Amino acid sequence: MAASKMVMASSLTHFRRLTCAATDSSASYPARLVPQPPDLIKWVRRQGGFVHHSLKIAQDSTNGLGLLASDEIPKGSDLIALPHHIPLRFSPLESDGIWTEELWAMKLGLRFLQERAKVGSFWWPYISNLPEAYSVPIFFAGEDIKNLQYAPLLYQVNKRCRFLLDFEQEVRRALEDLKANDHPFNGEDVDASSLGWAMSAVSSRAFRVHGKTLPDGTKEDVPMMLPLIDMCNHSFEPNARIVQEQGAENGKMLVKVVAETEIKQNDPLALNYGCLNNDLFLLDYGFVIPSNPYDCIELRYDGALLDAASMAAGVSSPSFSSPSPWQQLILKQLGLDGEAPNLKVTLGGPELVDGRLLAALRVLVANNLQAVEKHDLETLKSLSAEAPLGVTNEIAAFRTVIALCVIALGHFPTKIMEDESLLKEGVSGSLELAVTFRIQKKSLIIDVIKDLTRRVKLLSSKETVTAQE
Repeated sequence: MAASKMVMASSLTHFRRLTCAATDSSASYPARLVPQPPDLIKWVRRQGGFVHHSLKIAQDSTNGLGLLASDEIPKGSDLIALPHHIPLRFSPLESDGIWTEELWAMKLGLRFLQERAKVGSFWWPYISNLPEAYSVPIFFAGEDIKNLQYAPLLYQVNKRCRFLLDFEQEVRRALEDLKANDHPFNGEDVDASSLGWAMSAVSSRAFRVHGKTLPDGTKEDVPMMLPLIDMCNHSFEPNARIVQEQGAENGKMLVKVVAETEIKQNDPLALNYGCLNNDLFLLDYGFVIPSNPYDCIELRYDGALLDAASMAAGVSSPSFSSPSPWQQLILKQLGLDGEAPNLKVTLGGPELVDGRLLAALRVLVANNLQAVEKHDLETLKSLSAEAPLGVTNEIAAFRTVIALCVIALGHFPTKIMEDESLLKEGVSGSLELAVTFRIQKKSLIIDVIKDLTRRVKLLSSKETVTAQE
């Protein structure tokens, strides 16, 4: 008994600097914060939580470290239950001036760093099990960031890096005059690297859980860390889900994971992190999903670009850069013109073609106001509304989108075959992620081209039949 108490004490009187390095590309999986961390399942149980007897923490060949079933688990079984005191929530420190609204993850991240630096932290058995490094792009080498080859993601990565560097200075200013006893990080230096580790830990592992009821009747979403639950991996077809319920004894909230399906032996536990595109999966979680049905590419709605695309597509004389007054009025209704327009449109994902872009093309290719006025905006935005302005109009709109795709594909400096050859050579972990990401973006564009080309052929055959009749 005495020996076990000594082990526990040593794990709670840790002292580790708040540093973080880039992911070790030679390692199969990122190392945990300490070489032999406490048993997280035993800690949760010891704190009054529940963990199904058939769950274990193990390496999965596909997903890395996570929760696996050591035996079959029936559908509907409780898998994990965390009482109110186990989740790690954001709570303001006395030095409240160092918080920021720019990235919500940073608020909880600072609390996370505080607990990591605190000797004897209640959450140390949890924190010590976390990865020592994360594979998100803010930790990529500069060249590997460039290798993403996709401007919208490059912008987001650079924005986060700038934020961390600026916020490092803000934190330093807030802490420089504090007495040792008042220092929220136990005197530890907080730099951009440690801030990046904390932000990555939170963005990849935190859940938004319902909190108190607001005056309007809605539930407040509270971001929090859920120890052990955050070791469930992601799947669009999950075998588990998170539920909240009131505790029977004390009325406090329990956060539970329940089996959504029967879970077979050695199956990993999987939750659906959300219907996200690969930009967000890579930015926040450090992985890319092949053939992600929710992935898309971002484009800027630009009249000159559309003119170039229509010319390349052989579409006869629509002037996208100088619409007529009635067309301009519809563009304003779509939010693509006027004051403070939202010019970001997408291709791919469930919509295939952004509804606002499709409506704009249909309207700008049309030369008949009366025909357009017969349809509401929702019909004009819908891909399932088959040729609302006629077959010729639909073919012209689709060909313009296909040409846009070709232009977008041309912005990537490498081809898919070159990328695949590079991966076969063996590359670092961060370069592999960057190349995999850009392959998926290019493949998505090609899939959109194929889908729209098929639609054009079907419409052309209908047009031919109509002409013969």
